[in-house]
Amino acid sequence: MAKKRYVQVGIGGRAEFFYSAIANHYRETSELVAFCDINQTRMDYANKLLTEKYDYPAARTYKHDEFARMIEAEKPDAVIVTSVDRTHHTYIIQALELGCDVITEKPMTVDEGKCQRILDAVHRTGRQVRVTFNYRYAPHHTKARELIAKGTIGDVTSVHFEWLLNTQHGADYFRRWHRDKRNGGGLLVHKSTHHFDLVNFWIGSEPDTVFAMGDLLFYGRENAENRGVTKFYDRATGNPNAQDDPFALHLDENEHLKAMYLDAEAEDGYRRDQSVFGDGISIEDTMSVLVKYKNKAQLSYSLNAYLPWEGYRIAFNGTKGRIEMQVVEQSYVNSGGDKALEGAVQGVSILVFPMFGEPYKAEFELGDGGHGGGDPVLLNDIFGVPVADEFNRAADHVDGARSILTGIAANKSIRTGQAVKVDELVKFYDGK
Repeated sequence: MAKKRYVQVGIGGRAEFFYSAIANHYRETSELVAFCDINQTRMDYANKLLTEKYDYPAARTYKHDEFARMIEAEKPDAVIVTSVDRTHHTYIIQALELGCDVITEKPMTVDEGKCQRILDAVHRTGRQVRVTFNYRYAPHHTKARELIAKGTIGDVTSVHFEWLLNTQHGADYFRRWHRDKRNGGGLLVHKSTHHFDLVNFWIGSEPDTVFAMGDLLFYGRENAENRGVTKFYDRATGNPNAQDDPFALHLDENEHLKAMYLDAEAEDGYRRDQSVFGDGISIEDTMSVLVKYKNKAQLSYSLNAYLPWEGYRIAFNGTKGRIEMQVVEQSYVNSGGDKALEGAVQGVSILVFPMFGEPYKAEFELGDGGHGGGDPVLLNDIFGVPVADEFNRAADHVDGARSILTGIAANKSIRTGQAVKVDELVKFYDGK
């Protein structure tokens, strides 16, 4: 079997997840040939990791304005997109039009206009877009899908989904480019795309109507001032005011973060260690969303980004009973440590409550690796030898769109105070 050729655009914090998989485990099926990024220093560092950490040949490097030239020169089968969220559509559409398939990090894009352009490009070119929803592959999430699919609680009528980000992981979105809503669509798009996709995946339906509320109630300078904070700073590294701040990230104290960001910032001005209590934050940290699905099921969802523990509680209510899931996750700072700890499960339970029977614990085997054991299974699905999947966990551009449209609709609802009909945001082609 011929190896598939890959190029990767956007060599920031999430990029190593993909290129290390090819270099480590999928050399027989896959070949990474080039990097593309706005920052040469960051690409050079990625090549250092490739050659020294993974014993893999260095990838050729192209600047972001050389993307089309890279495609022409390297002739890849697929492009891996791990750039800043607001630029996903640019590279996805160009790659499709230049004859490549795409593997993109979530979220597929950040607003309805860019989403429509991707849908149009897929329809026009006939190429494929794969969205990497690793949470679908976690064994406990697959178990929930299995229980629901076989009618354990009958038809699902409502879902309650409470997601907690703690003060390590949650704060990280307010230090970096995500703090500007234009870059990632806020947490209801960038982060919640995982969660809304899971609900679509679990109940086998699509969002119809969305109403949401959200605000910045903890992070940001004004909130800190109201709590009596008197020491402020623009960035943490090298600033005395940040020394005793548990929310500060000191880039010079972590070799990986220093090489990837501090040593590279002279090229593009990006600062990874901004104060979470600074000005200029335009995303929410406290969000509540109500969703009605086309099968009439309802979702109540909340996300808070400053809580004492990390994880989530989910309850599925149905015509024959109830399923409750609680998951405690390992907290992490993106690119700040072991990749396998990103979303690693510390504790998980699934309880089934039949309407006329004794409650019982659902049995399943926890997976190894990041995101509850989902990461290794996803990577094998992408880069390994394909195998049949009875749960249909691979996500395409339609799945990518359906997940972000809930968050995009929620953002619009927050702005307008009105419920939003999802079908009015974009046009699909024959349901796809």
